[in-house]
Amino acid sequence: MKKKLISLFILLIVVIFLSTMAYLKNESSSLHKTSNFSERSINIHEKELTQDQIEEITIAGIGDILIHDRVYNDAREGDTFNFDKMFQNVTPELNKPTILLANQETIVAGESIGLSGYPSFNSPHEVADSVKAAGIDIVTTANNHSLDRGVDAQKQSISYLDSISLPHVGTYTSHDAQKQVTTLSSGGIKVAFLSYTYGLNGIPIPEGKDYIVNIIDEQKIKEEISRAKKEADVIVMGIHWGSEYERYPSASQKKLAQMLVNEGVDIIFGSHPHVLQPMEWLEGKDGNKGLVVYSLGNFLSGQDEEYRDIGGMVSVRVQKTTNQNGQAITLLEPTFYPTFVSSEAERNYIMHPLKDSEAAIEKYDSSIYEKITNHMLQYIK
Repeated sequence: MKKKLISLFILLIVVIFLSTMAYLKNESSSLHKTSNFSERSINIHEKELTQDQIEEITIAGIGDILIHDRVYNDAREGDTFNFDKMFQNVTPELNKPTILLANQETIVAGESIGLSGYPSFNSPHEVADSVKAAGIDIVTTANNHSLDRGVDAQKQSISYLDSISLPHVGTYTSHDAQKQVTTLSSGGIKVAFLSYTYGLNGIPIPEGKDYIVNIIDEQKIKEEISRAKKEADVIVMGIHWGSEYERYPSASQKKLAQMLVNEGVDIIFGSHPHVLQPMEWLEGKDGNKGLVVYSLGNFLSGQDEEYRDIGGMVSVRVQKTTNQNGQAITLLEPTFYPTFVSSEAERNYIMHPLKDSEAAIEKYDSSIYEKITNHMLQYIK
């Protein structure tokens, strides 16, 4: 009996010993797995930090929306106006960019103050309606016709743009509004828009109302660029400059463009010459790259003199790369889509893709598309 008790006691000790060893082994294994999981988590986190995150949008610009009286008379339908038909052939292309800018050369204060054409323009409200419906996302309003009908008319124009939620930049109703940086965001990329003009056809800005329109002043521009850098990833400048009907940029345009890129502007869309001027890459003082389109010409107008009825859209891909080193903006592959405005005896104004326009071929020649494309891209390397 005593031997049996001893045997049972020894067996119990063995069982307890083995159970204890098994428990310790499991604990060790569990701790080891936890350690491996932590290491794996750290590795994944490091991978997320080092892997490039790339976001991309397309920014585009078109030229002057310059509504002569013959253009709005053609758009009249009873007691209203319809400009949609003038845009319809190019609207599909206008809707391809992520953000599209146009120069709204004429104010859109409407019929209440009286419509007018050259030299003191005021257009129907419906111009802005059609501009927005065609796919244009923002308009520049600082140009030599900004005060054609005075400060109050400009404010009425701004009020209408606001009422239809069409963003605008370059003219303002107060100093506070002027100090705000105009931005649009898409695809994780925030874009700031600036707009300035060389002058106002000799029309003076009333005392105390210098907020009404941005006049080119290098120090003022540098200050706004500095504010824009703090708020946006990309800076786009719409600038009214140069000489009318000149197909190449002046020395002063080139000098100002270089200053803008040096200060950090990424894309410059020029207007005022009413004809196309080439685009080119510029390198800034910090090694940054900027694209300048010296003039986008007329997009819709009543001018039919040589080359004034040809315009187009310049588009550029914009990539934002984010990684552990910060963020970087890259501009890629600018493209040009030329357009032509046809008309018949100051009626039937309509825009066409230049490539498919029989009217353009008849007016110019069969190689007009290639000539215009080469003209715009001749500086691009």
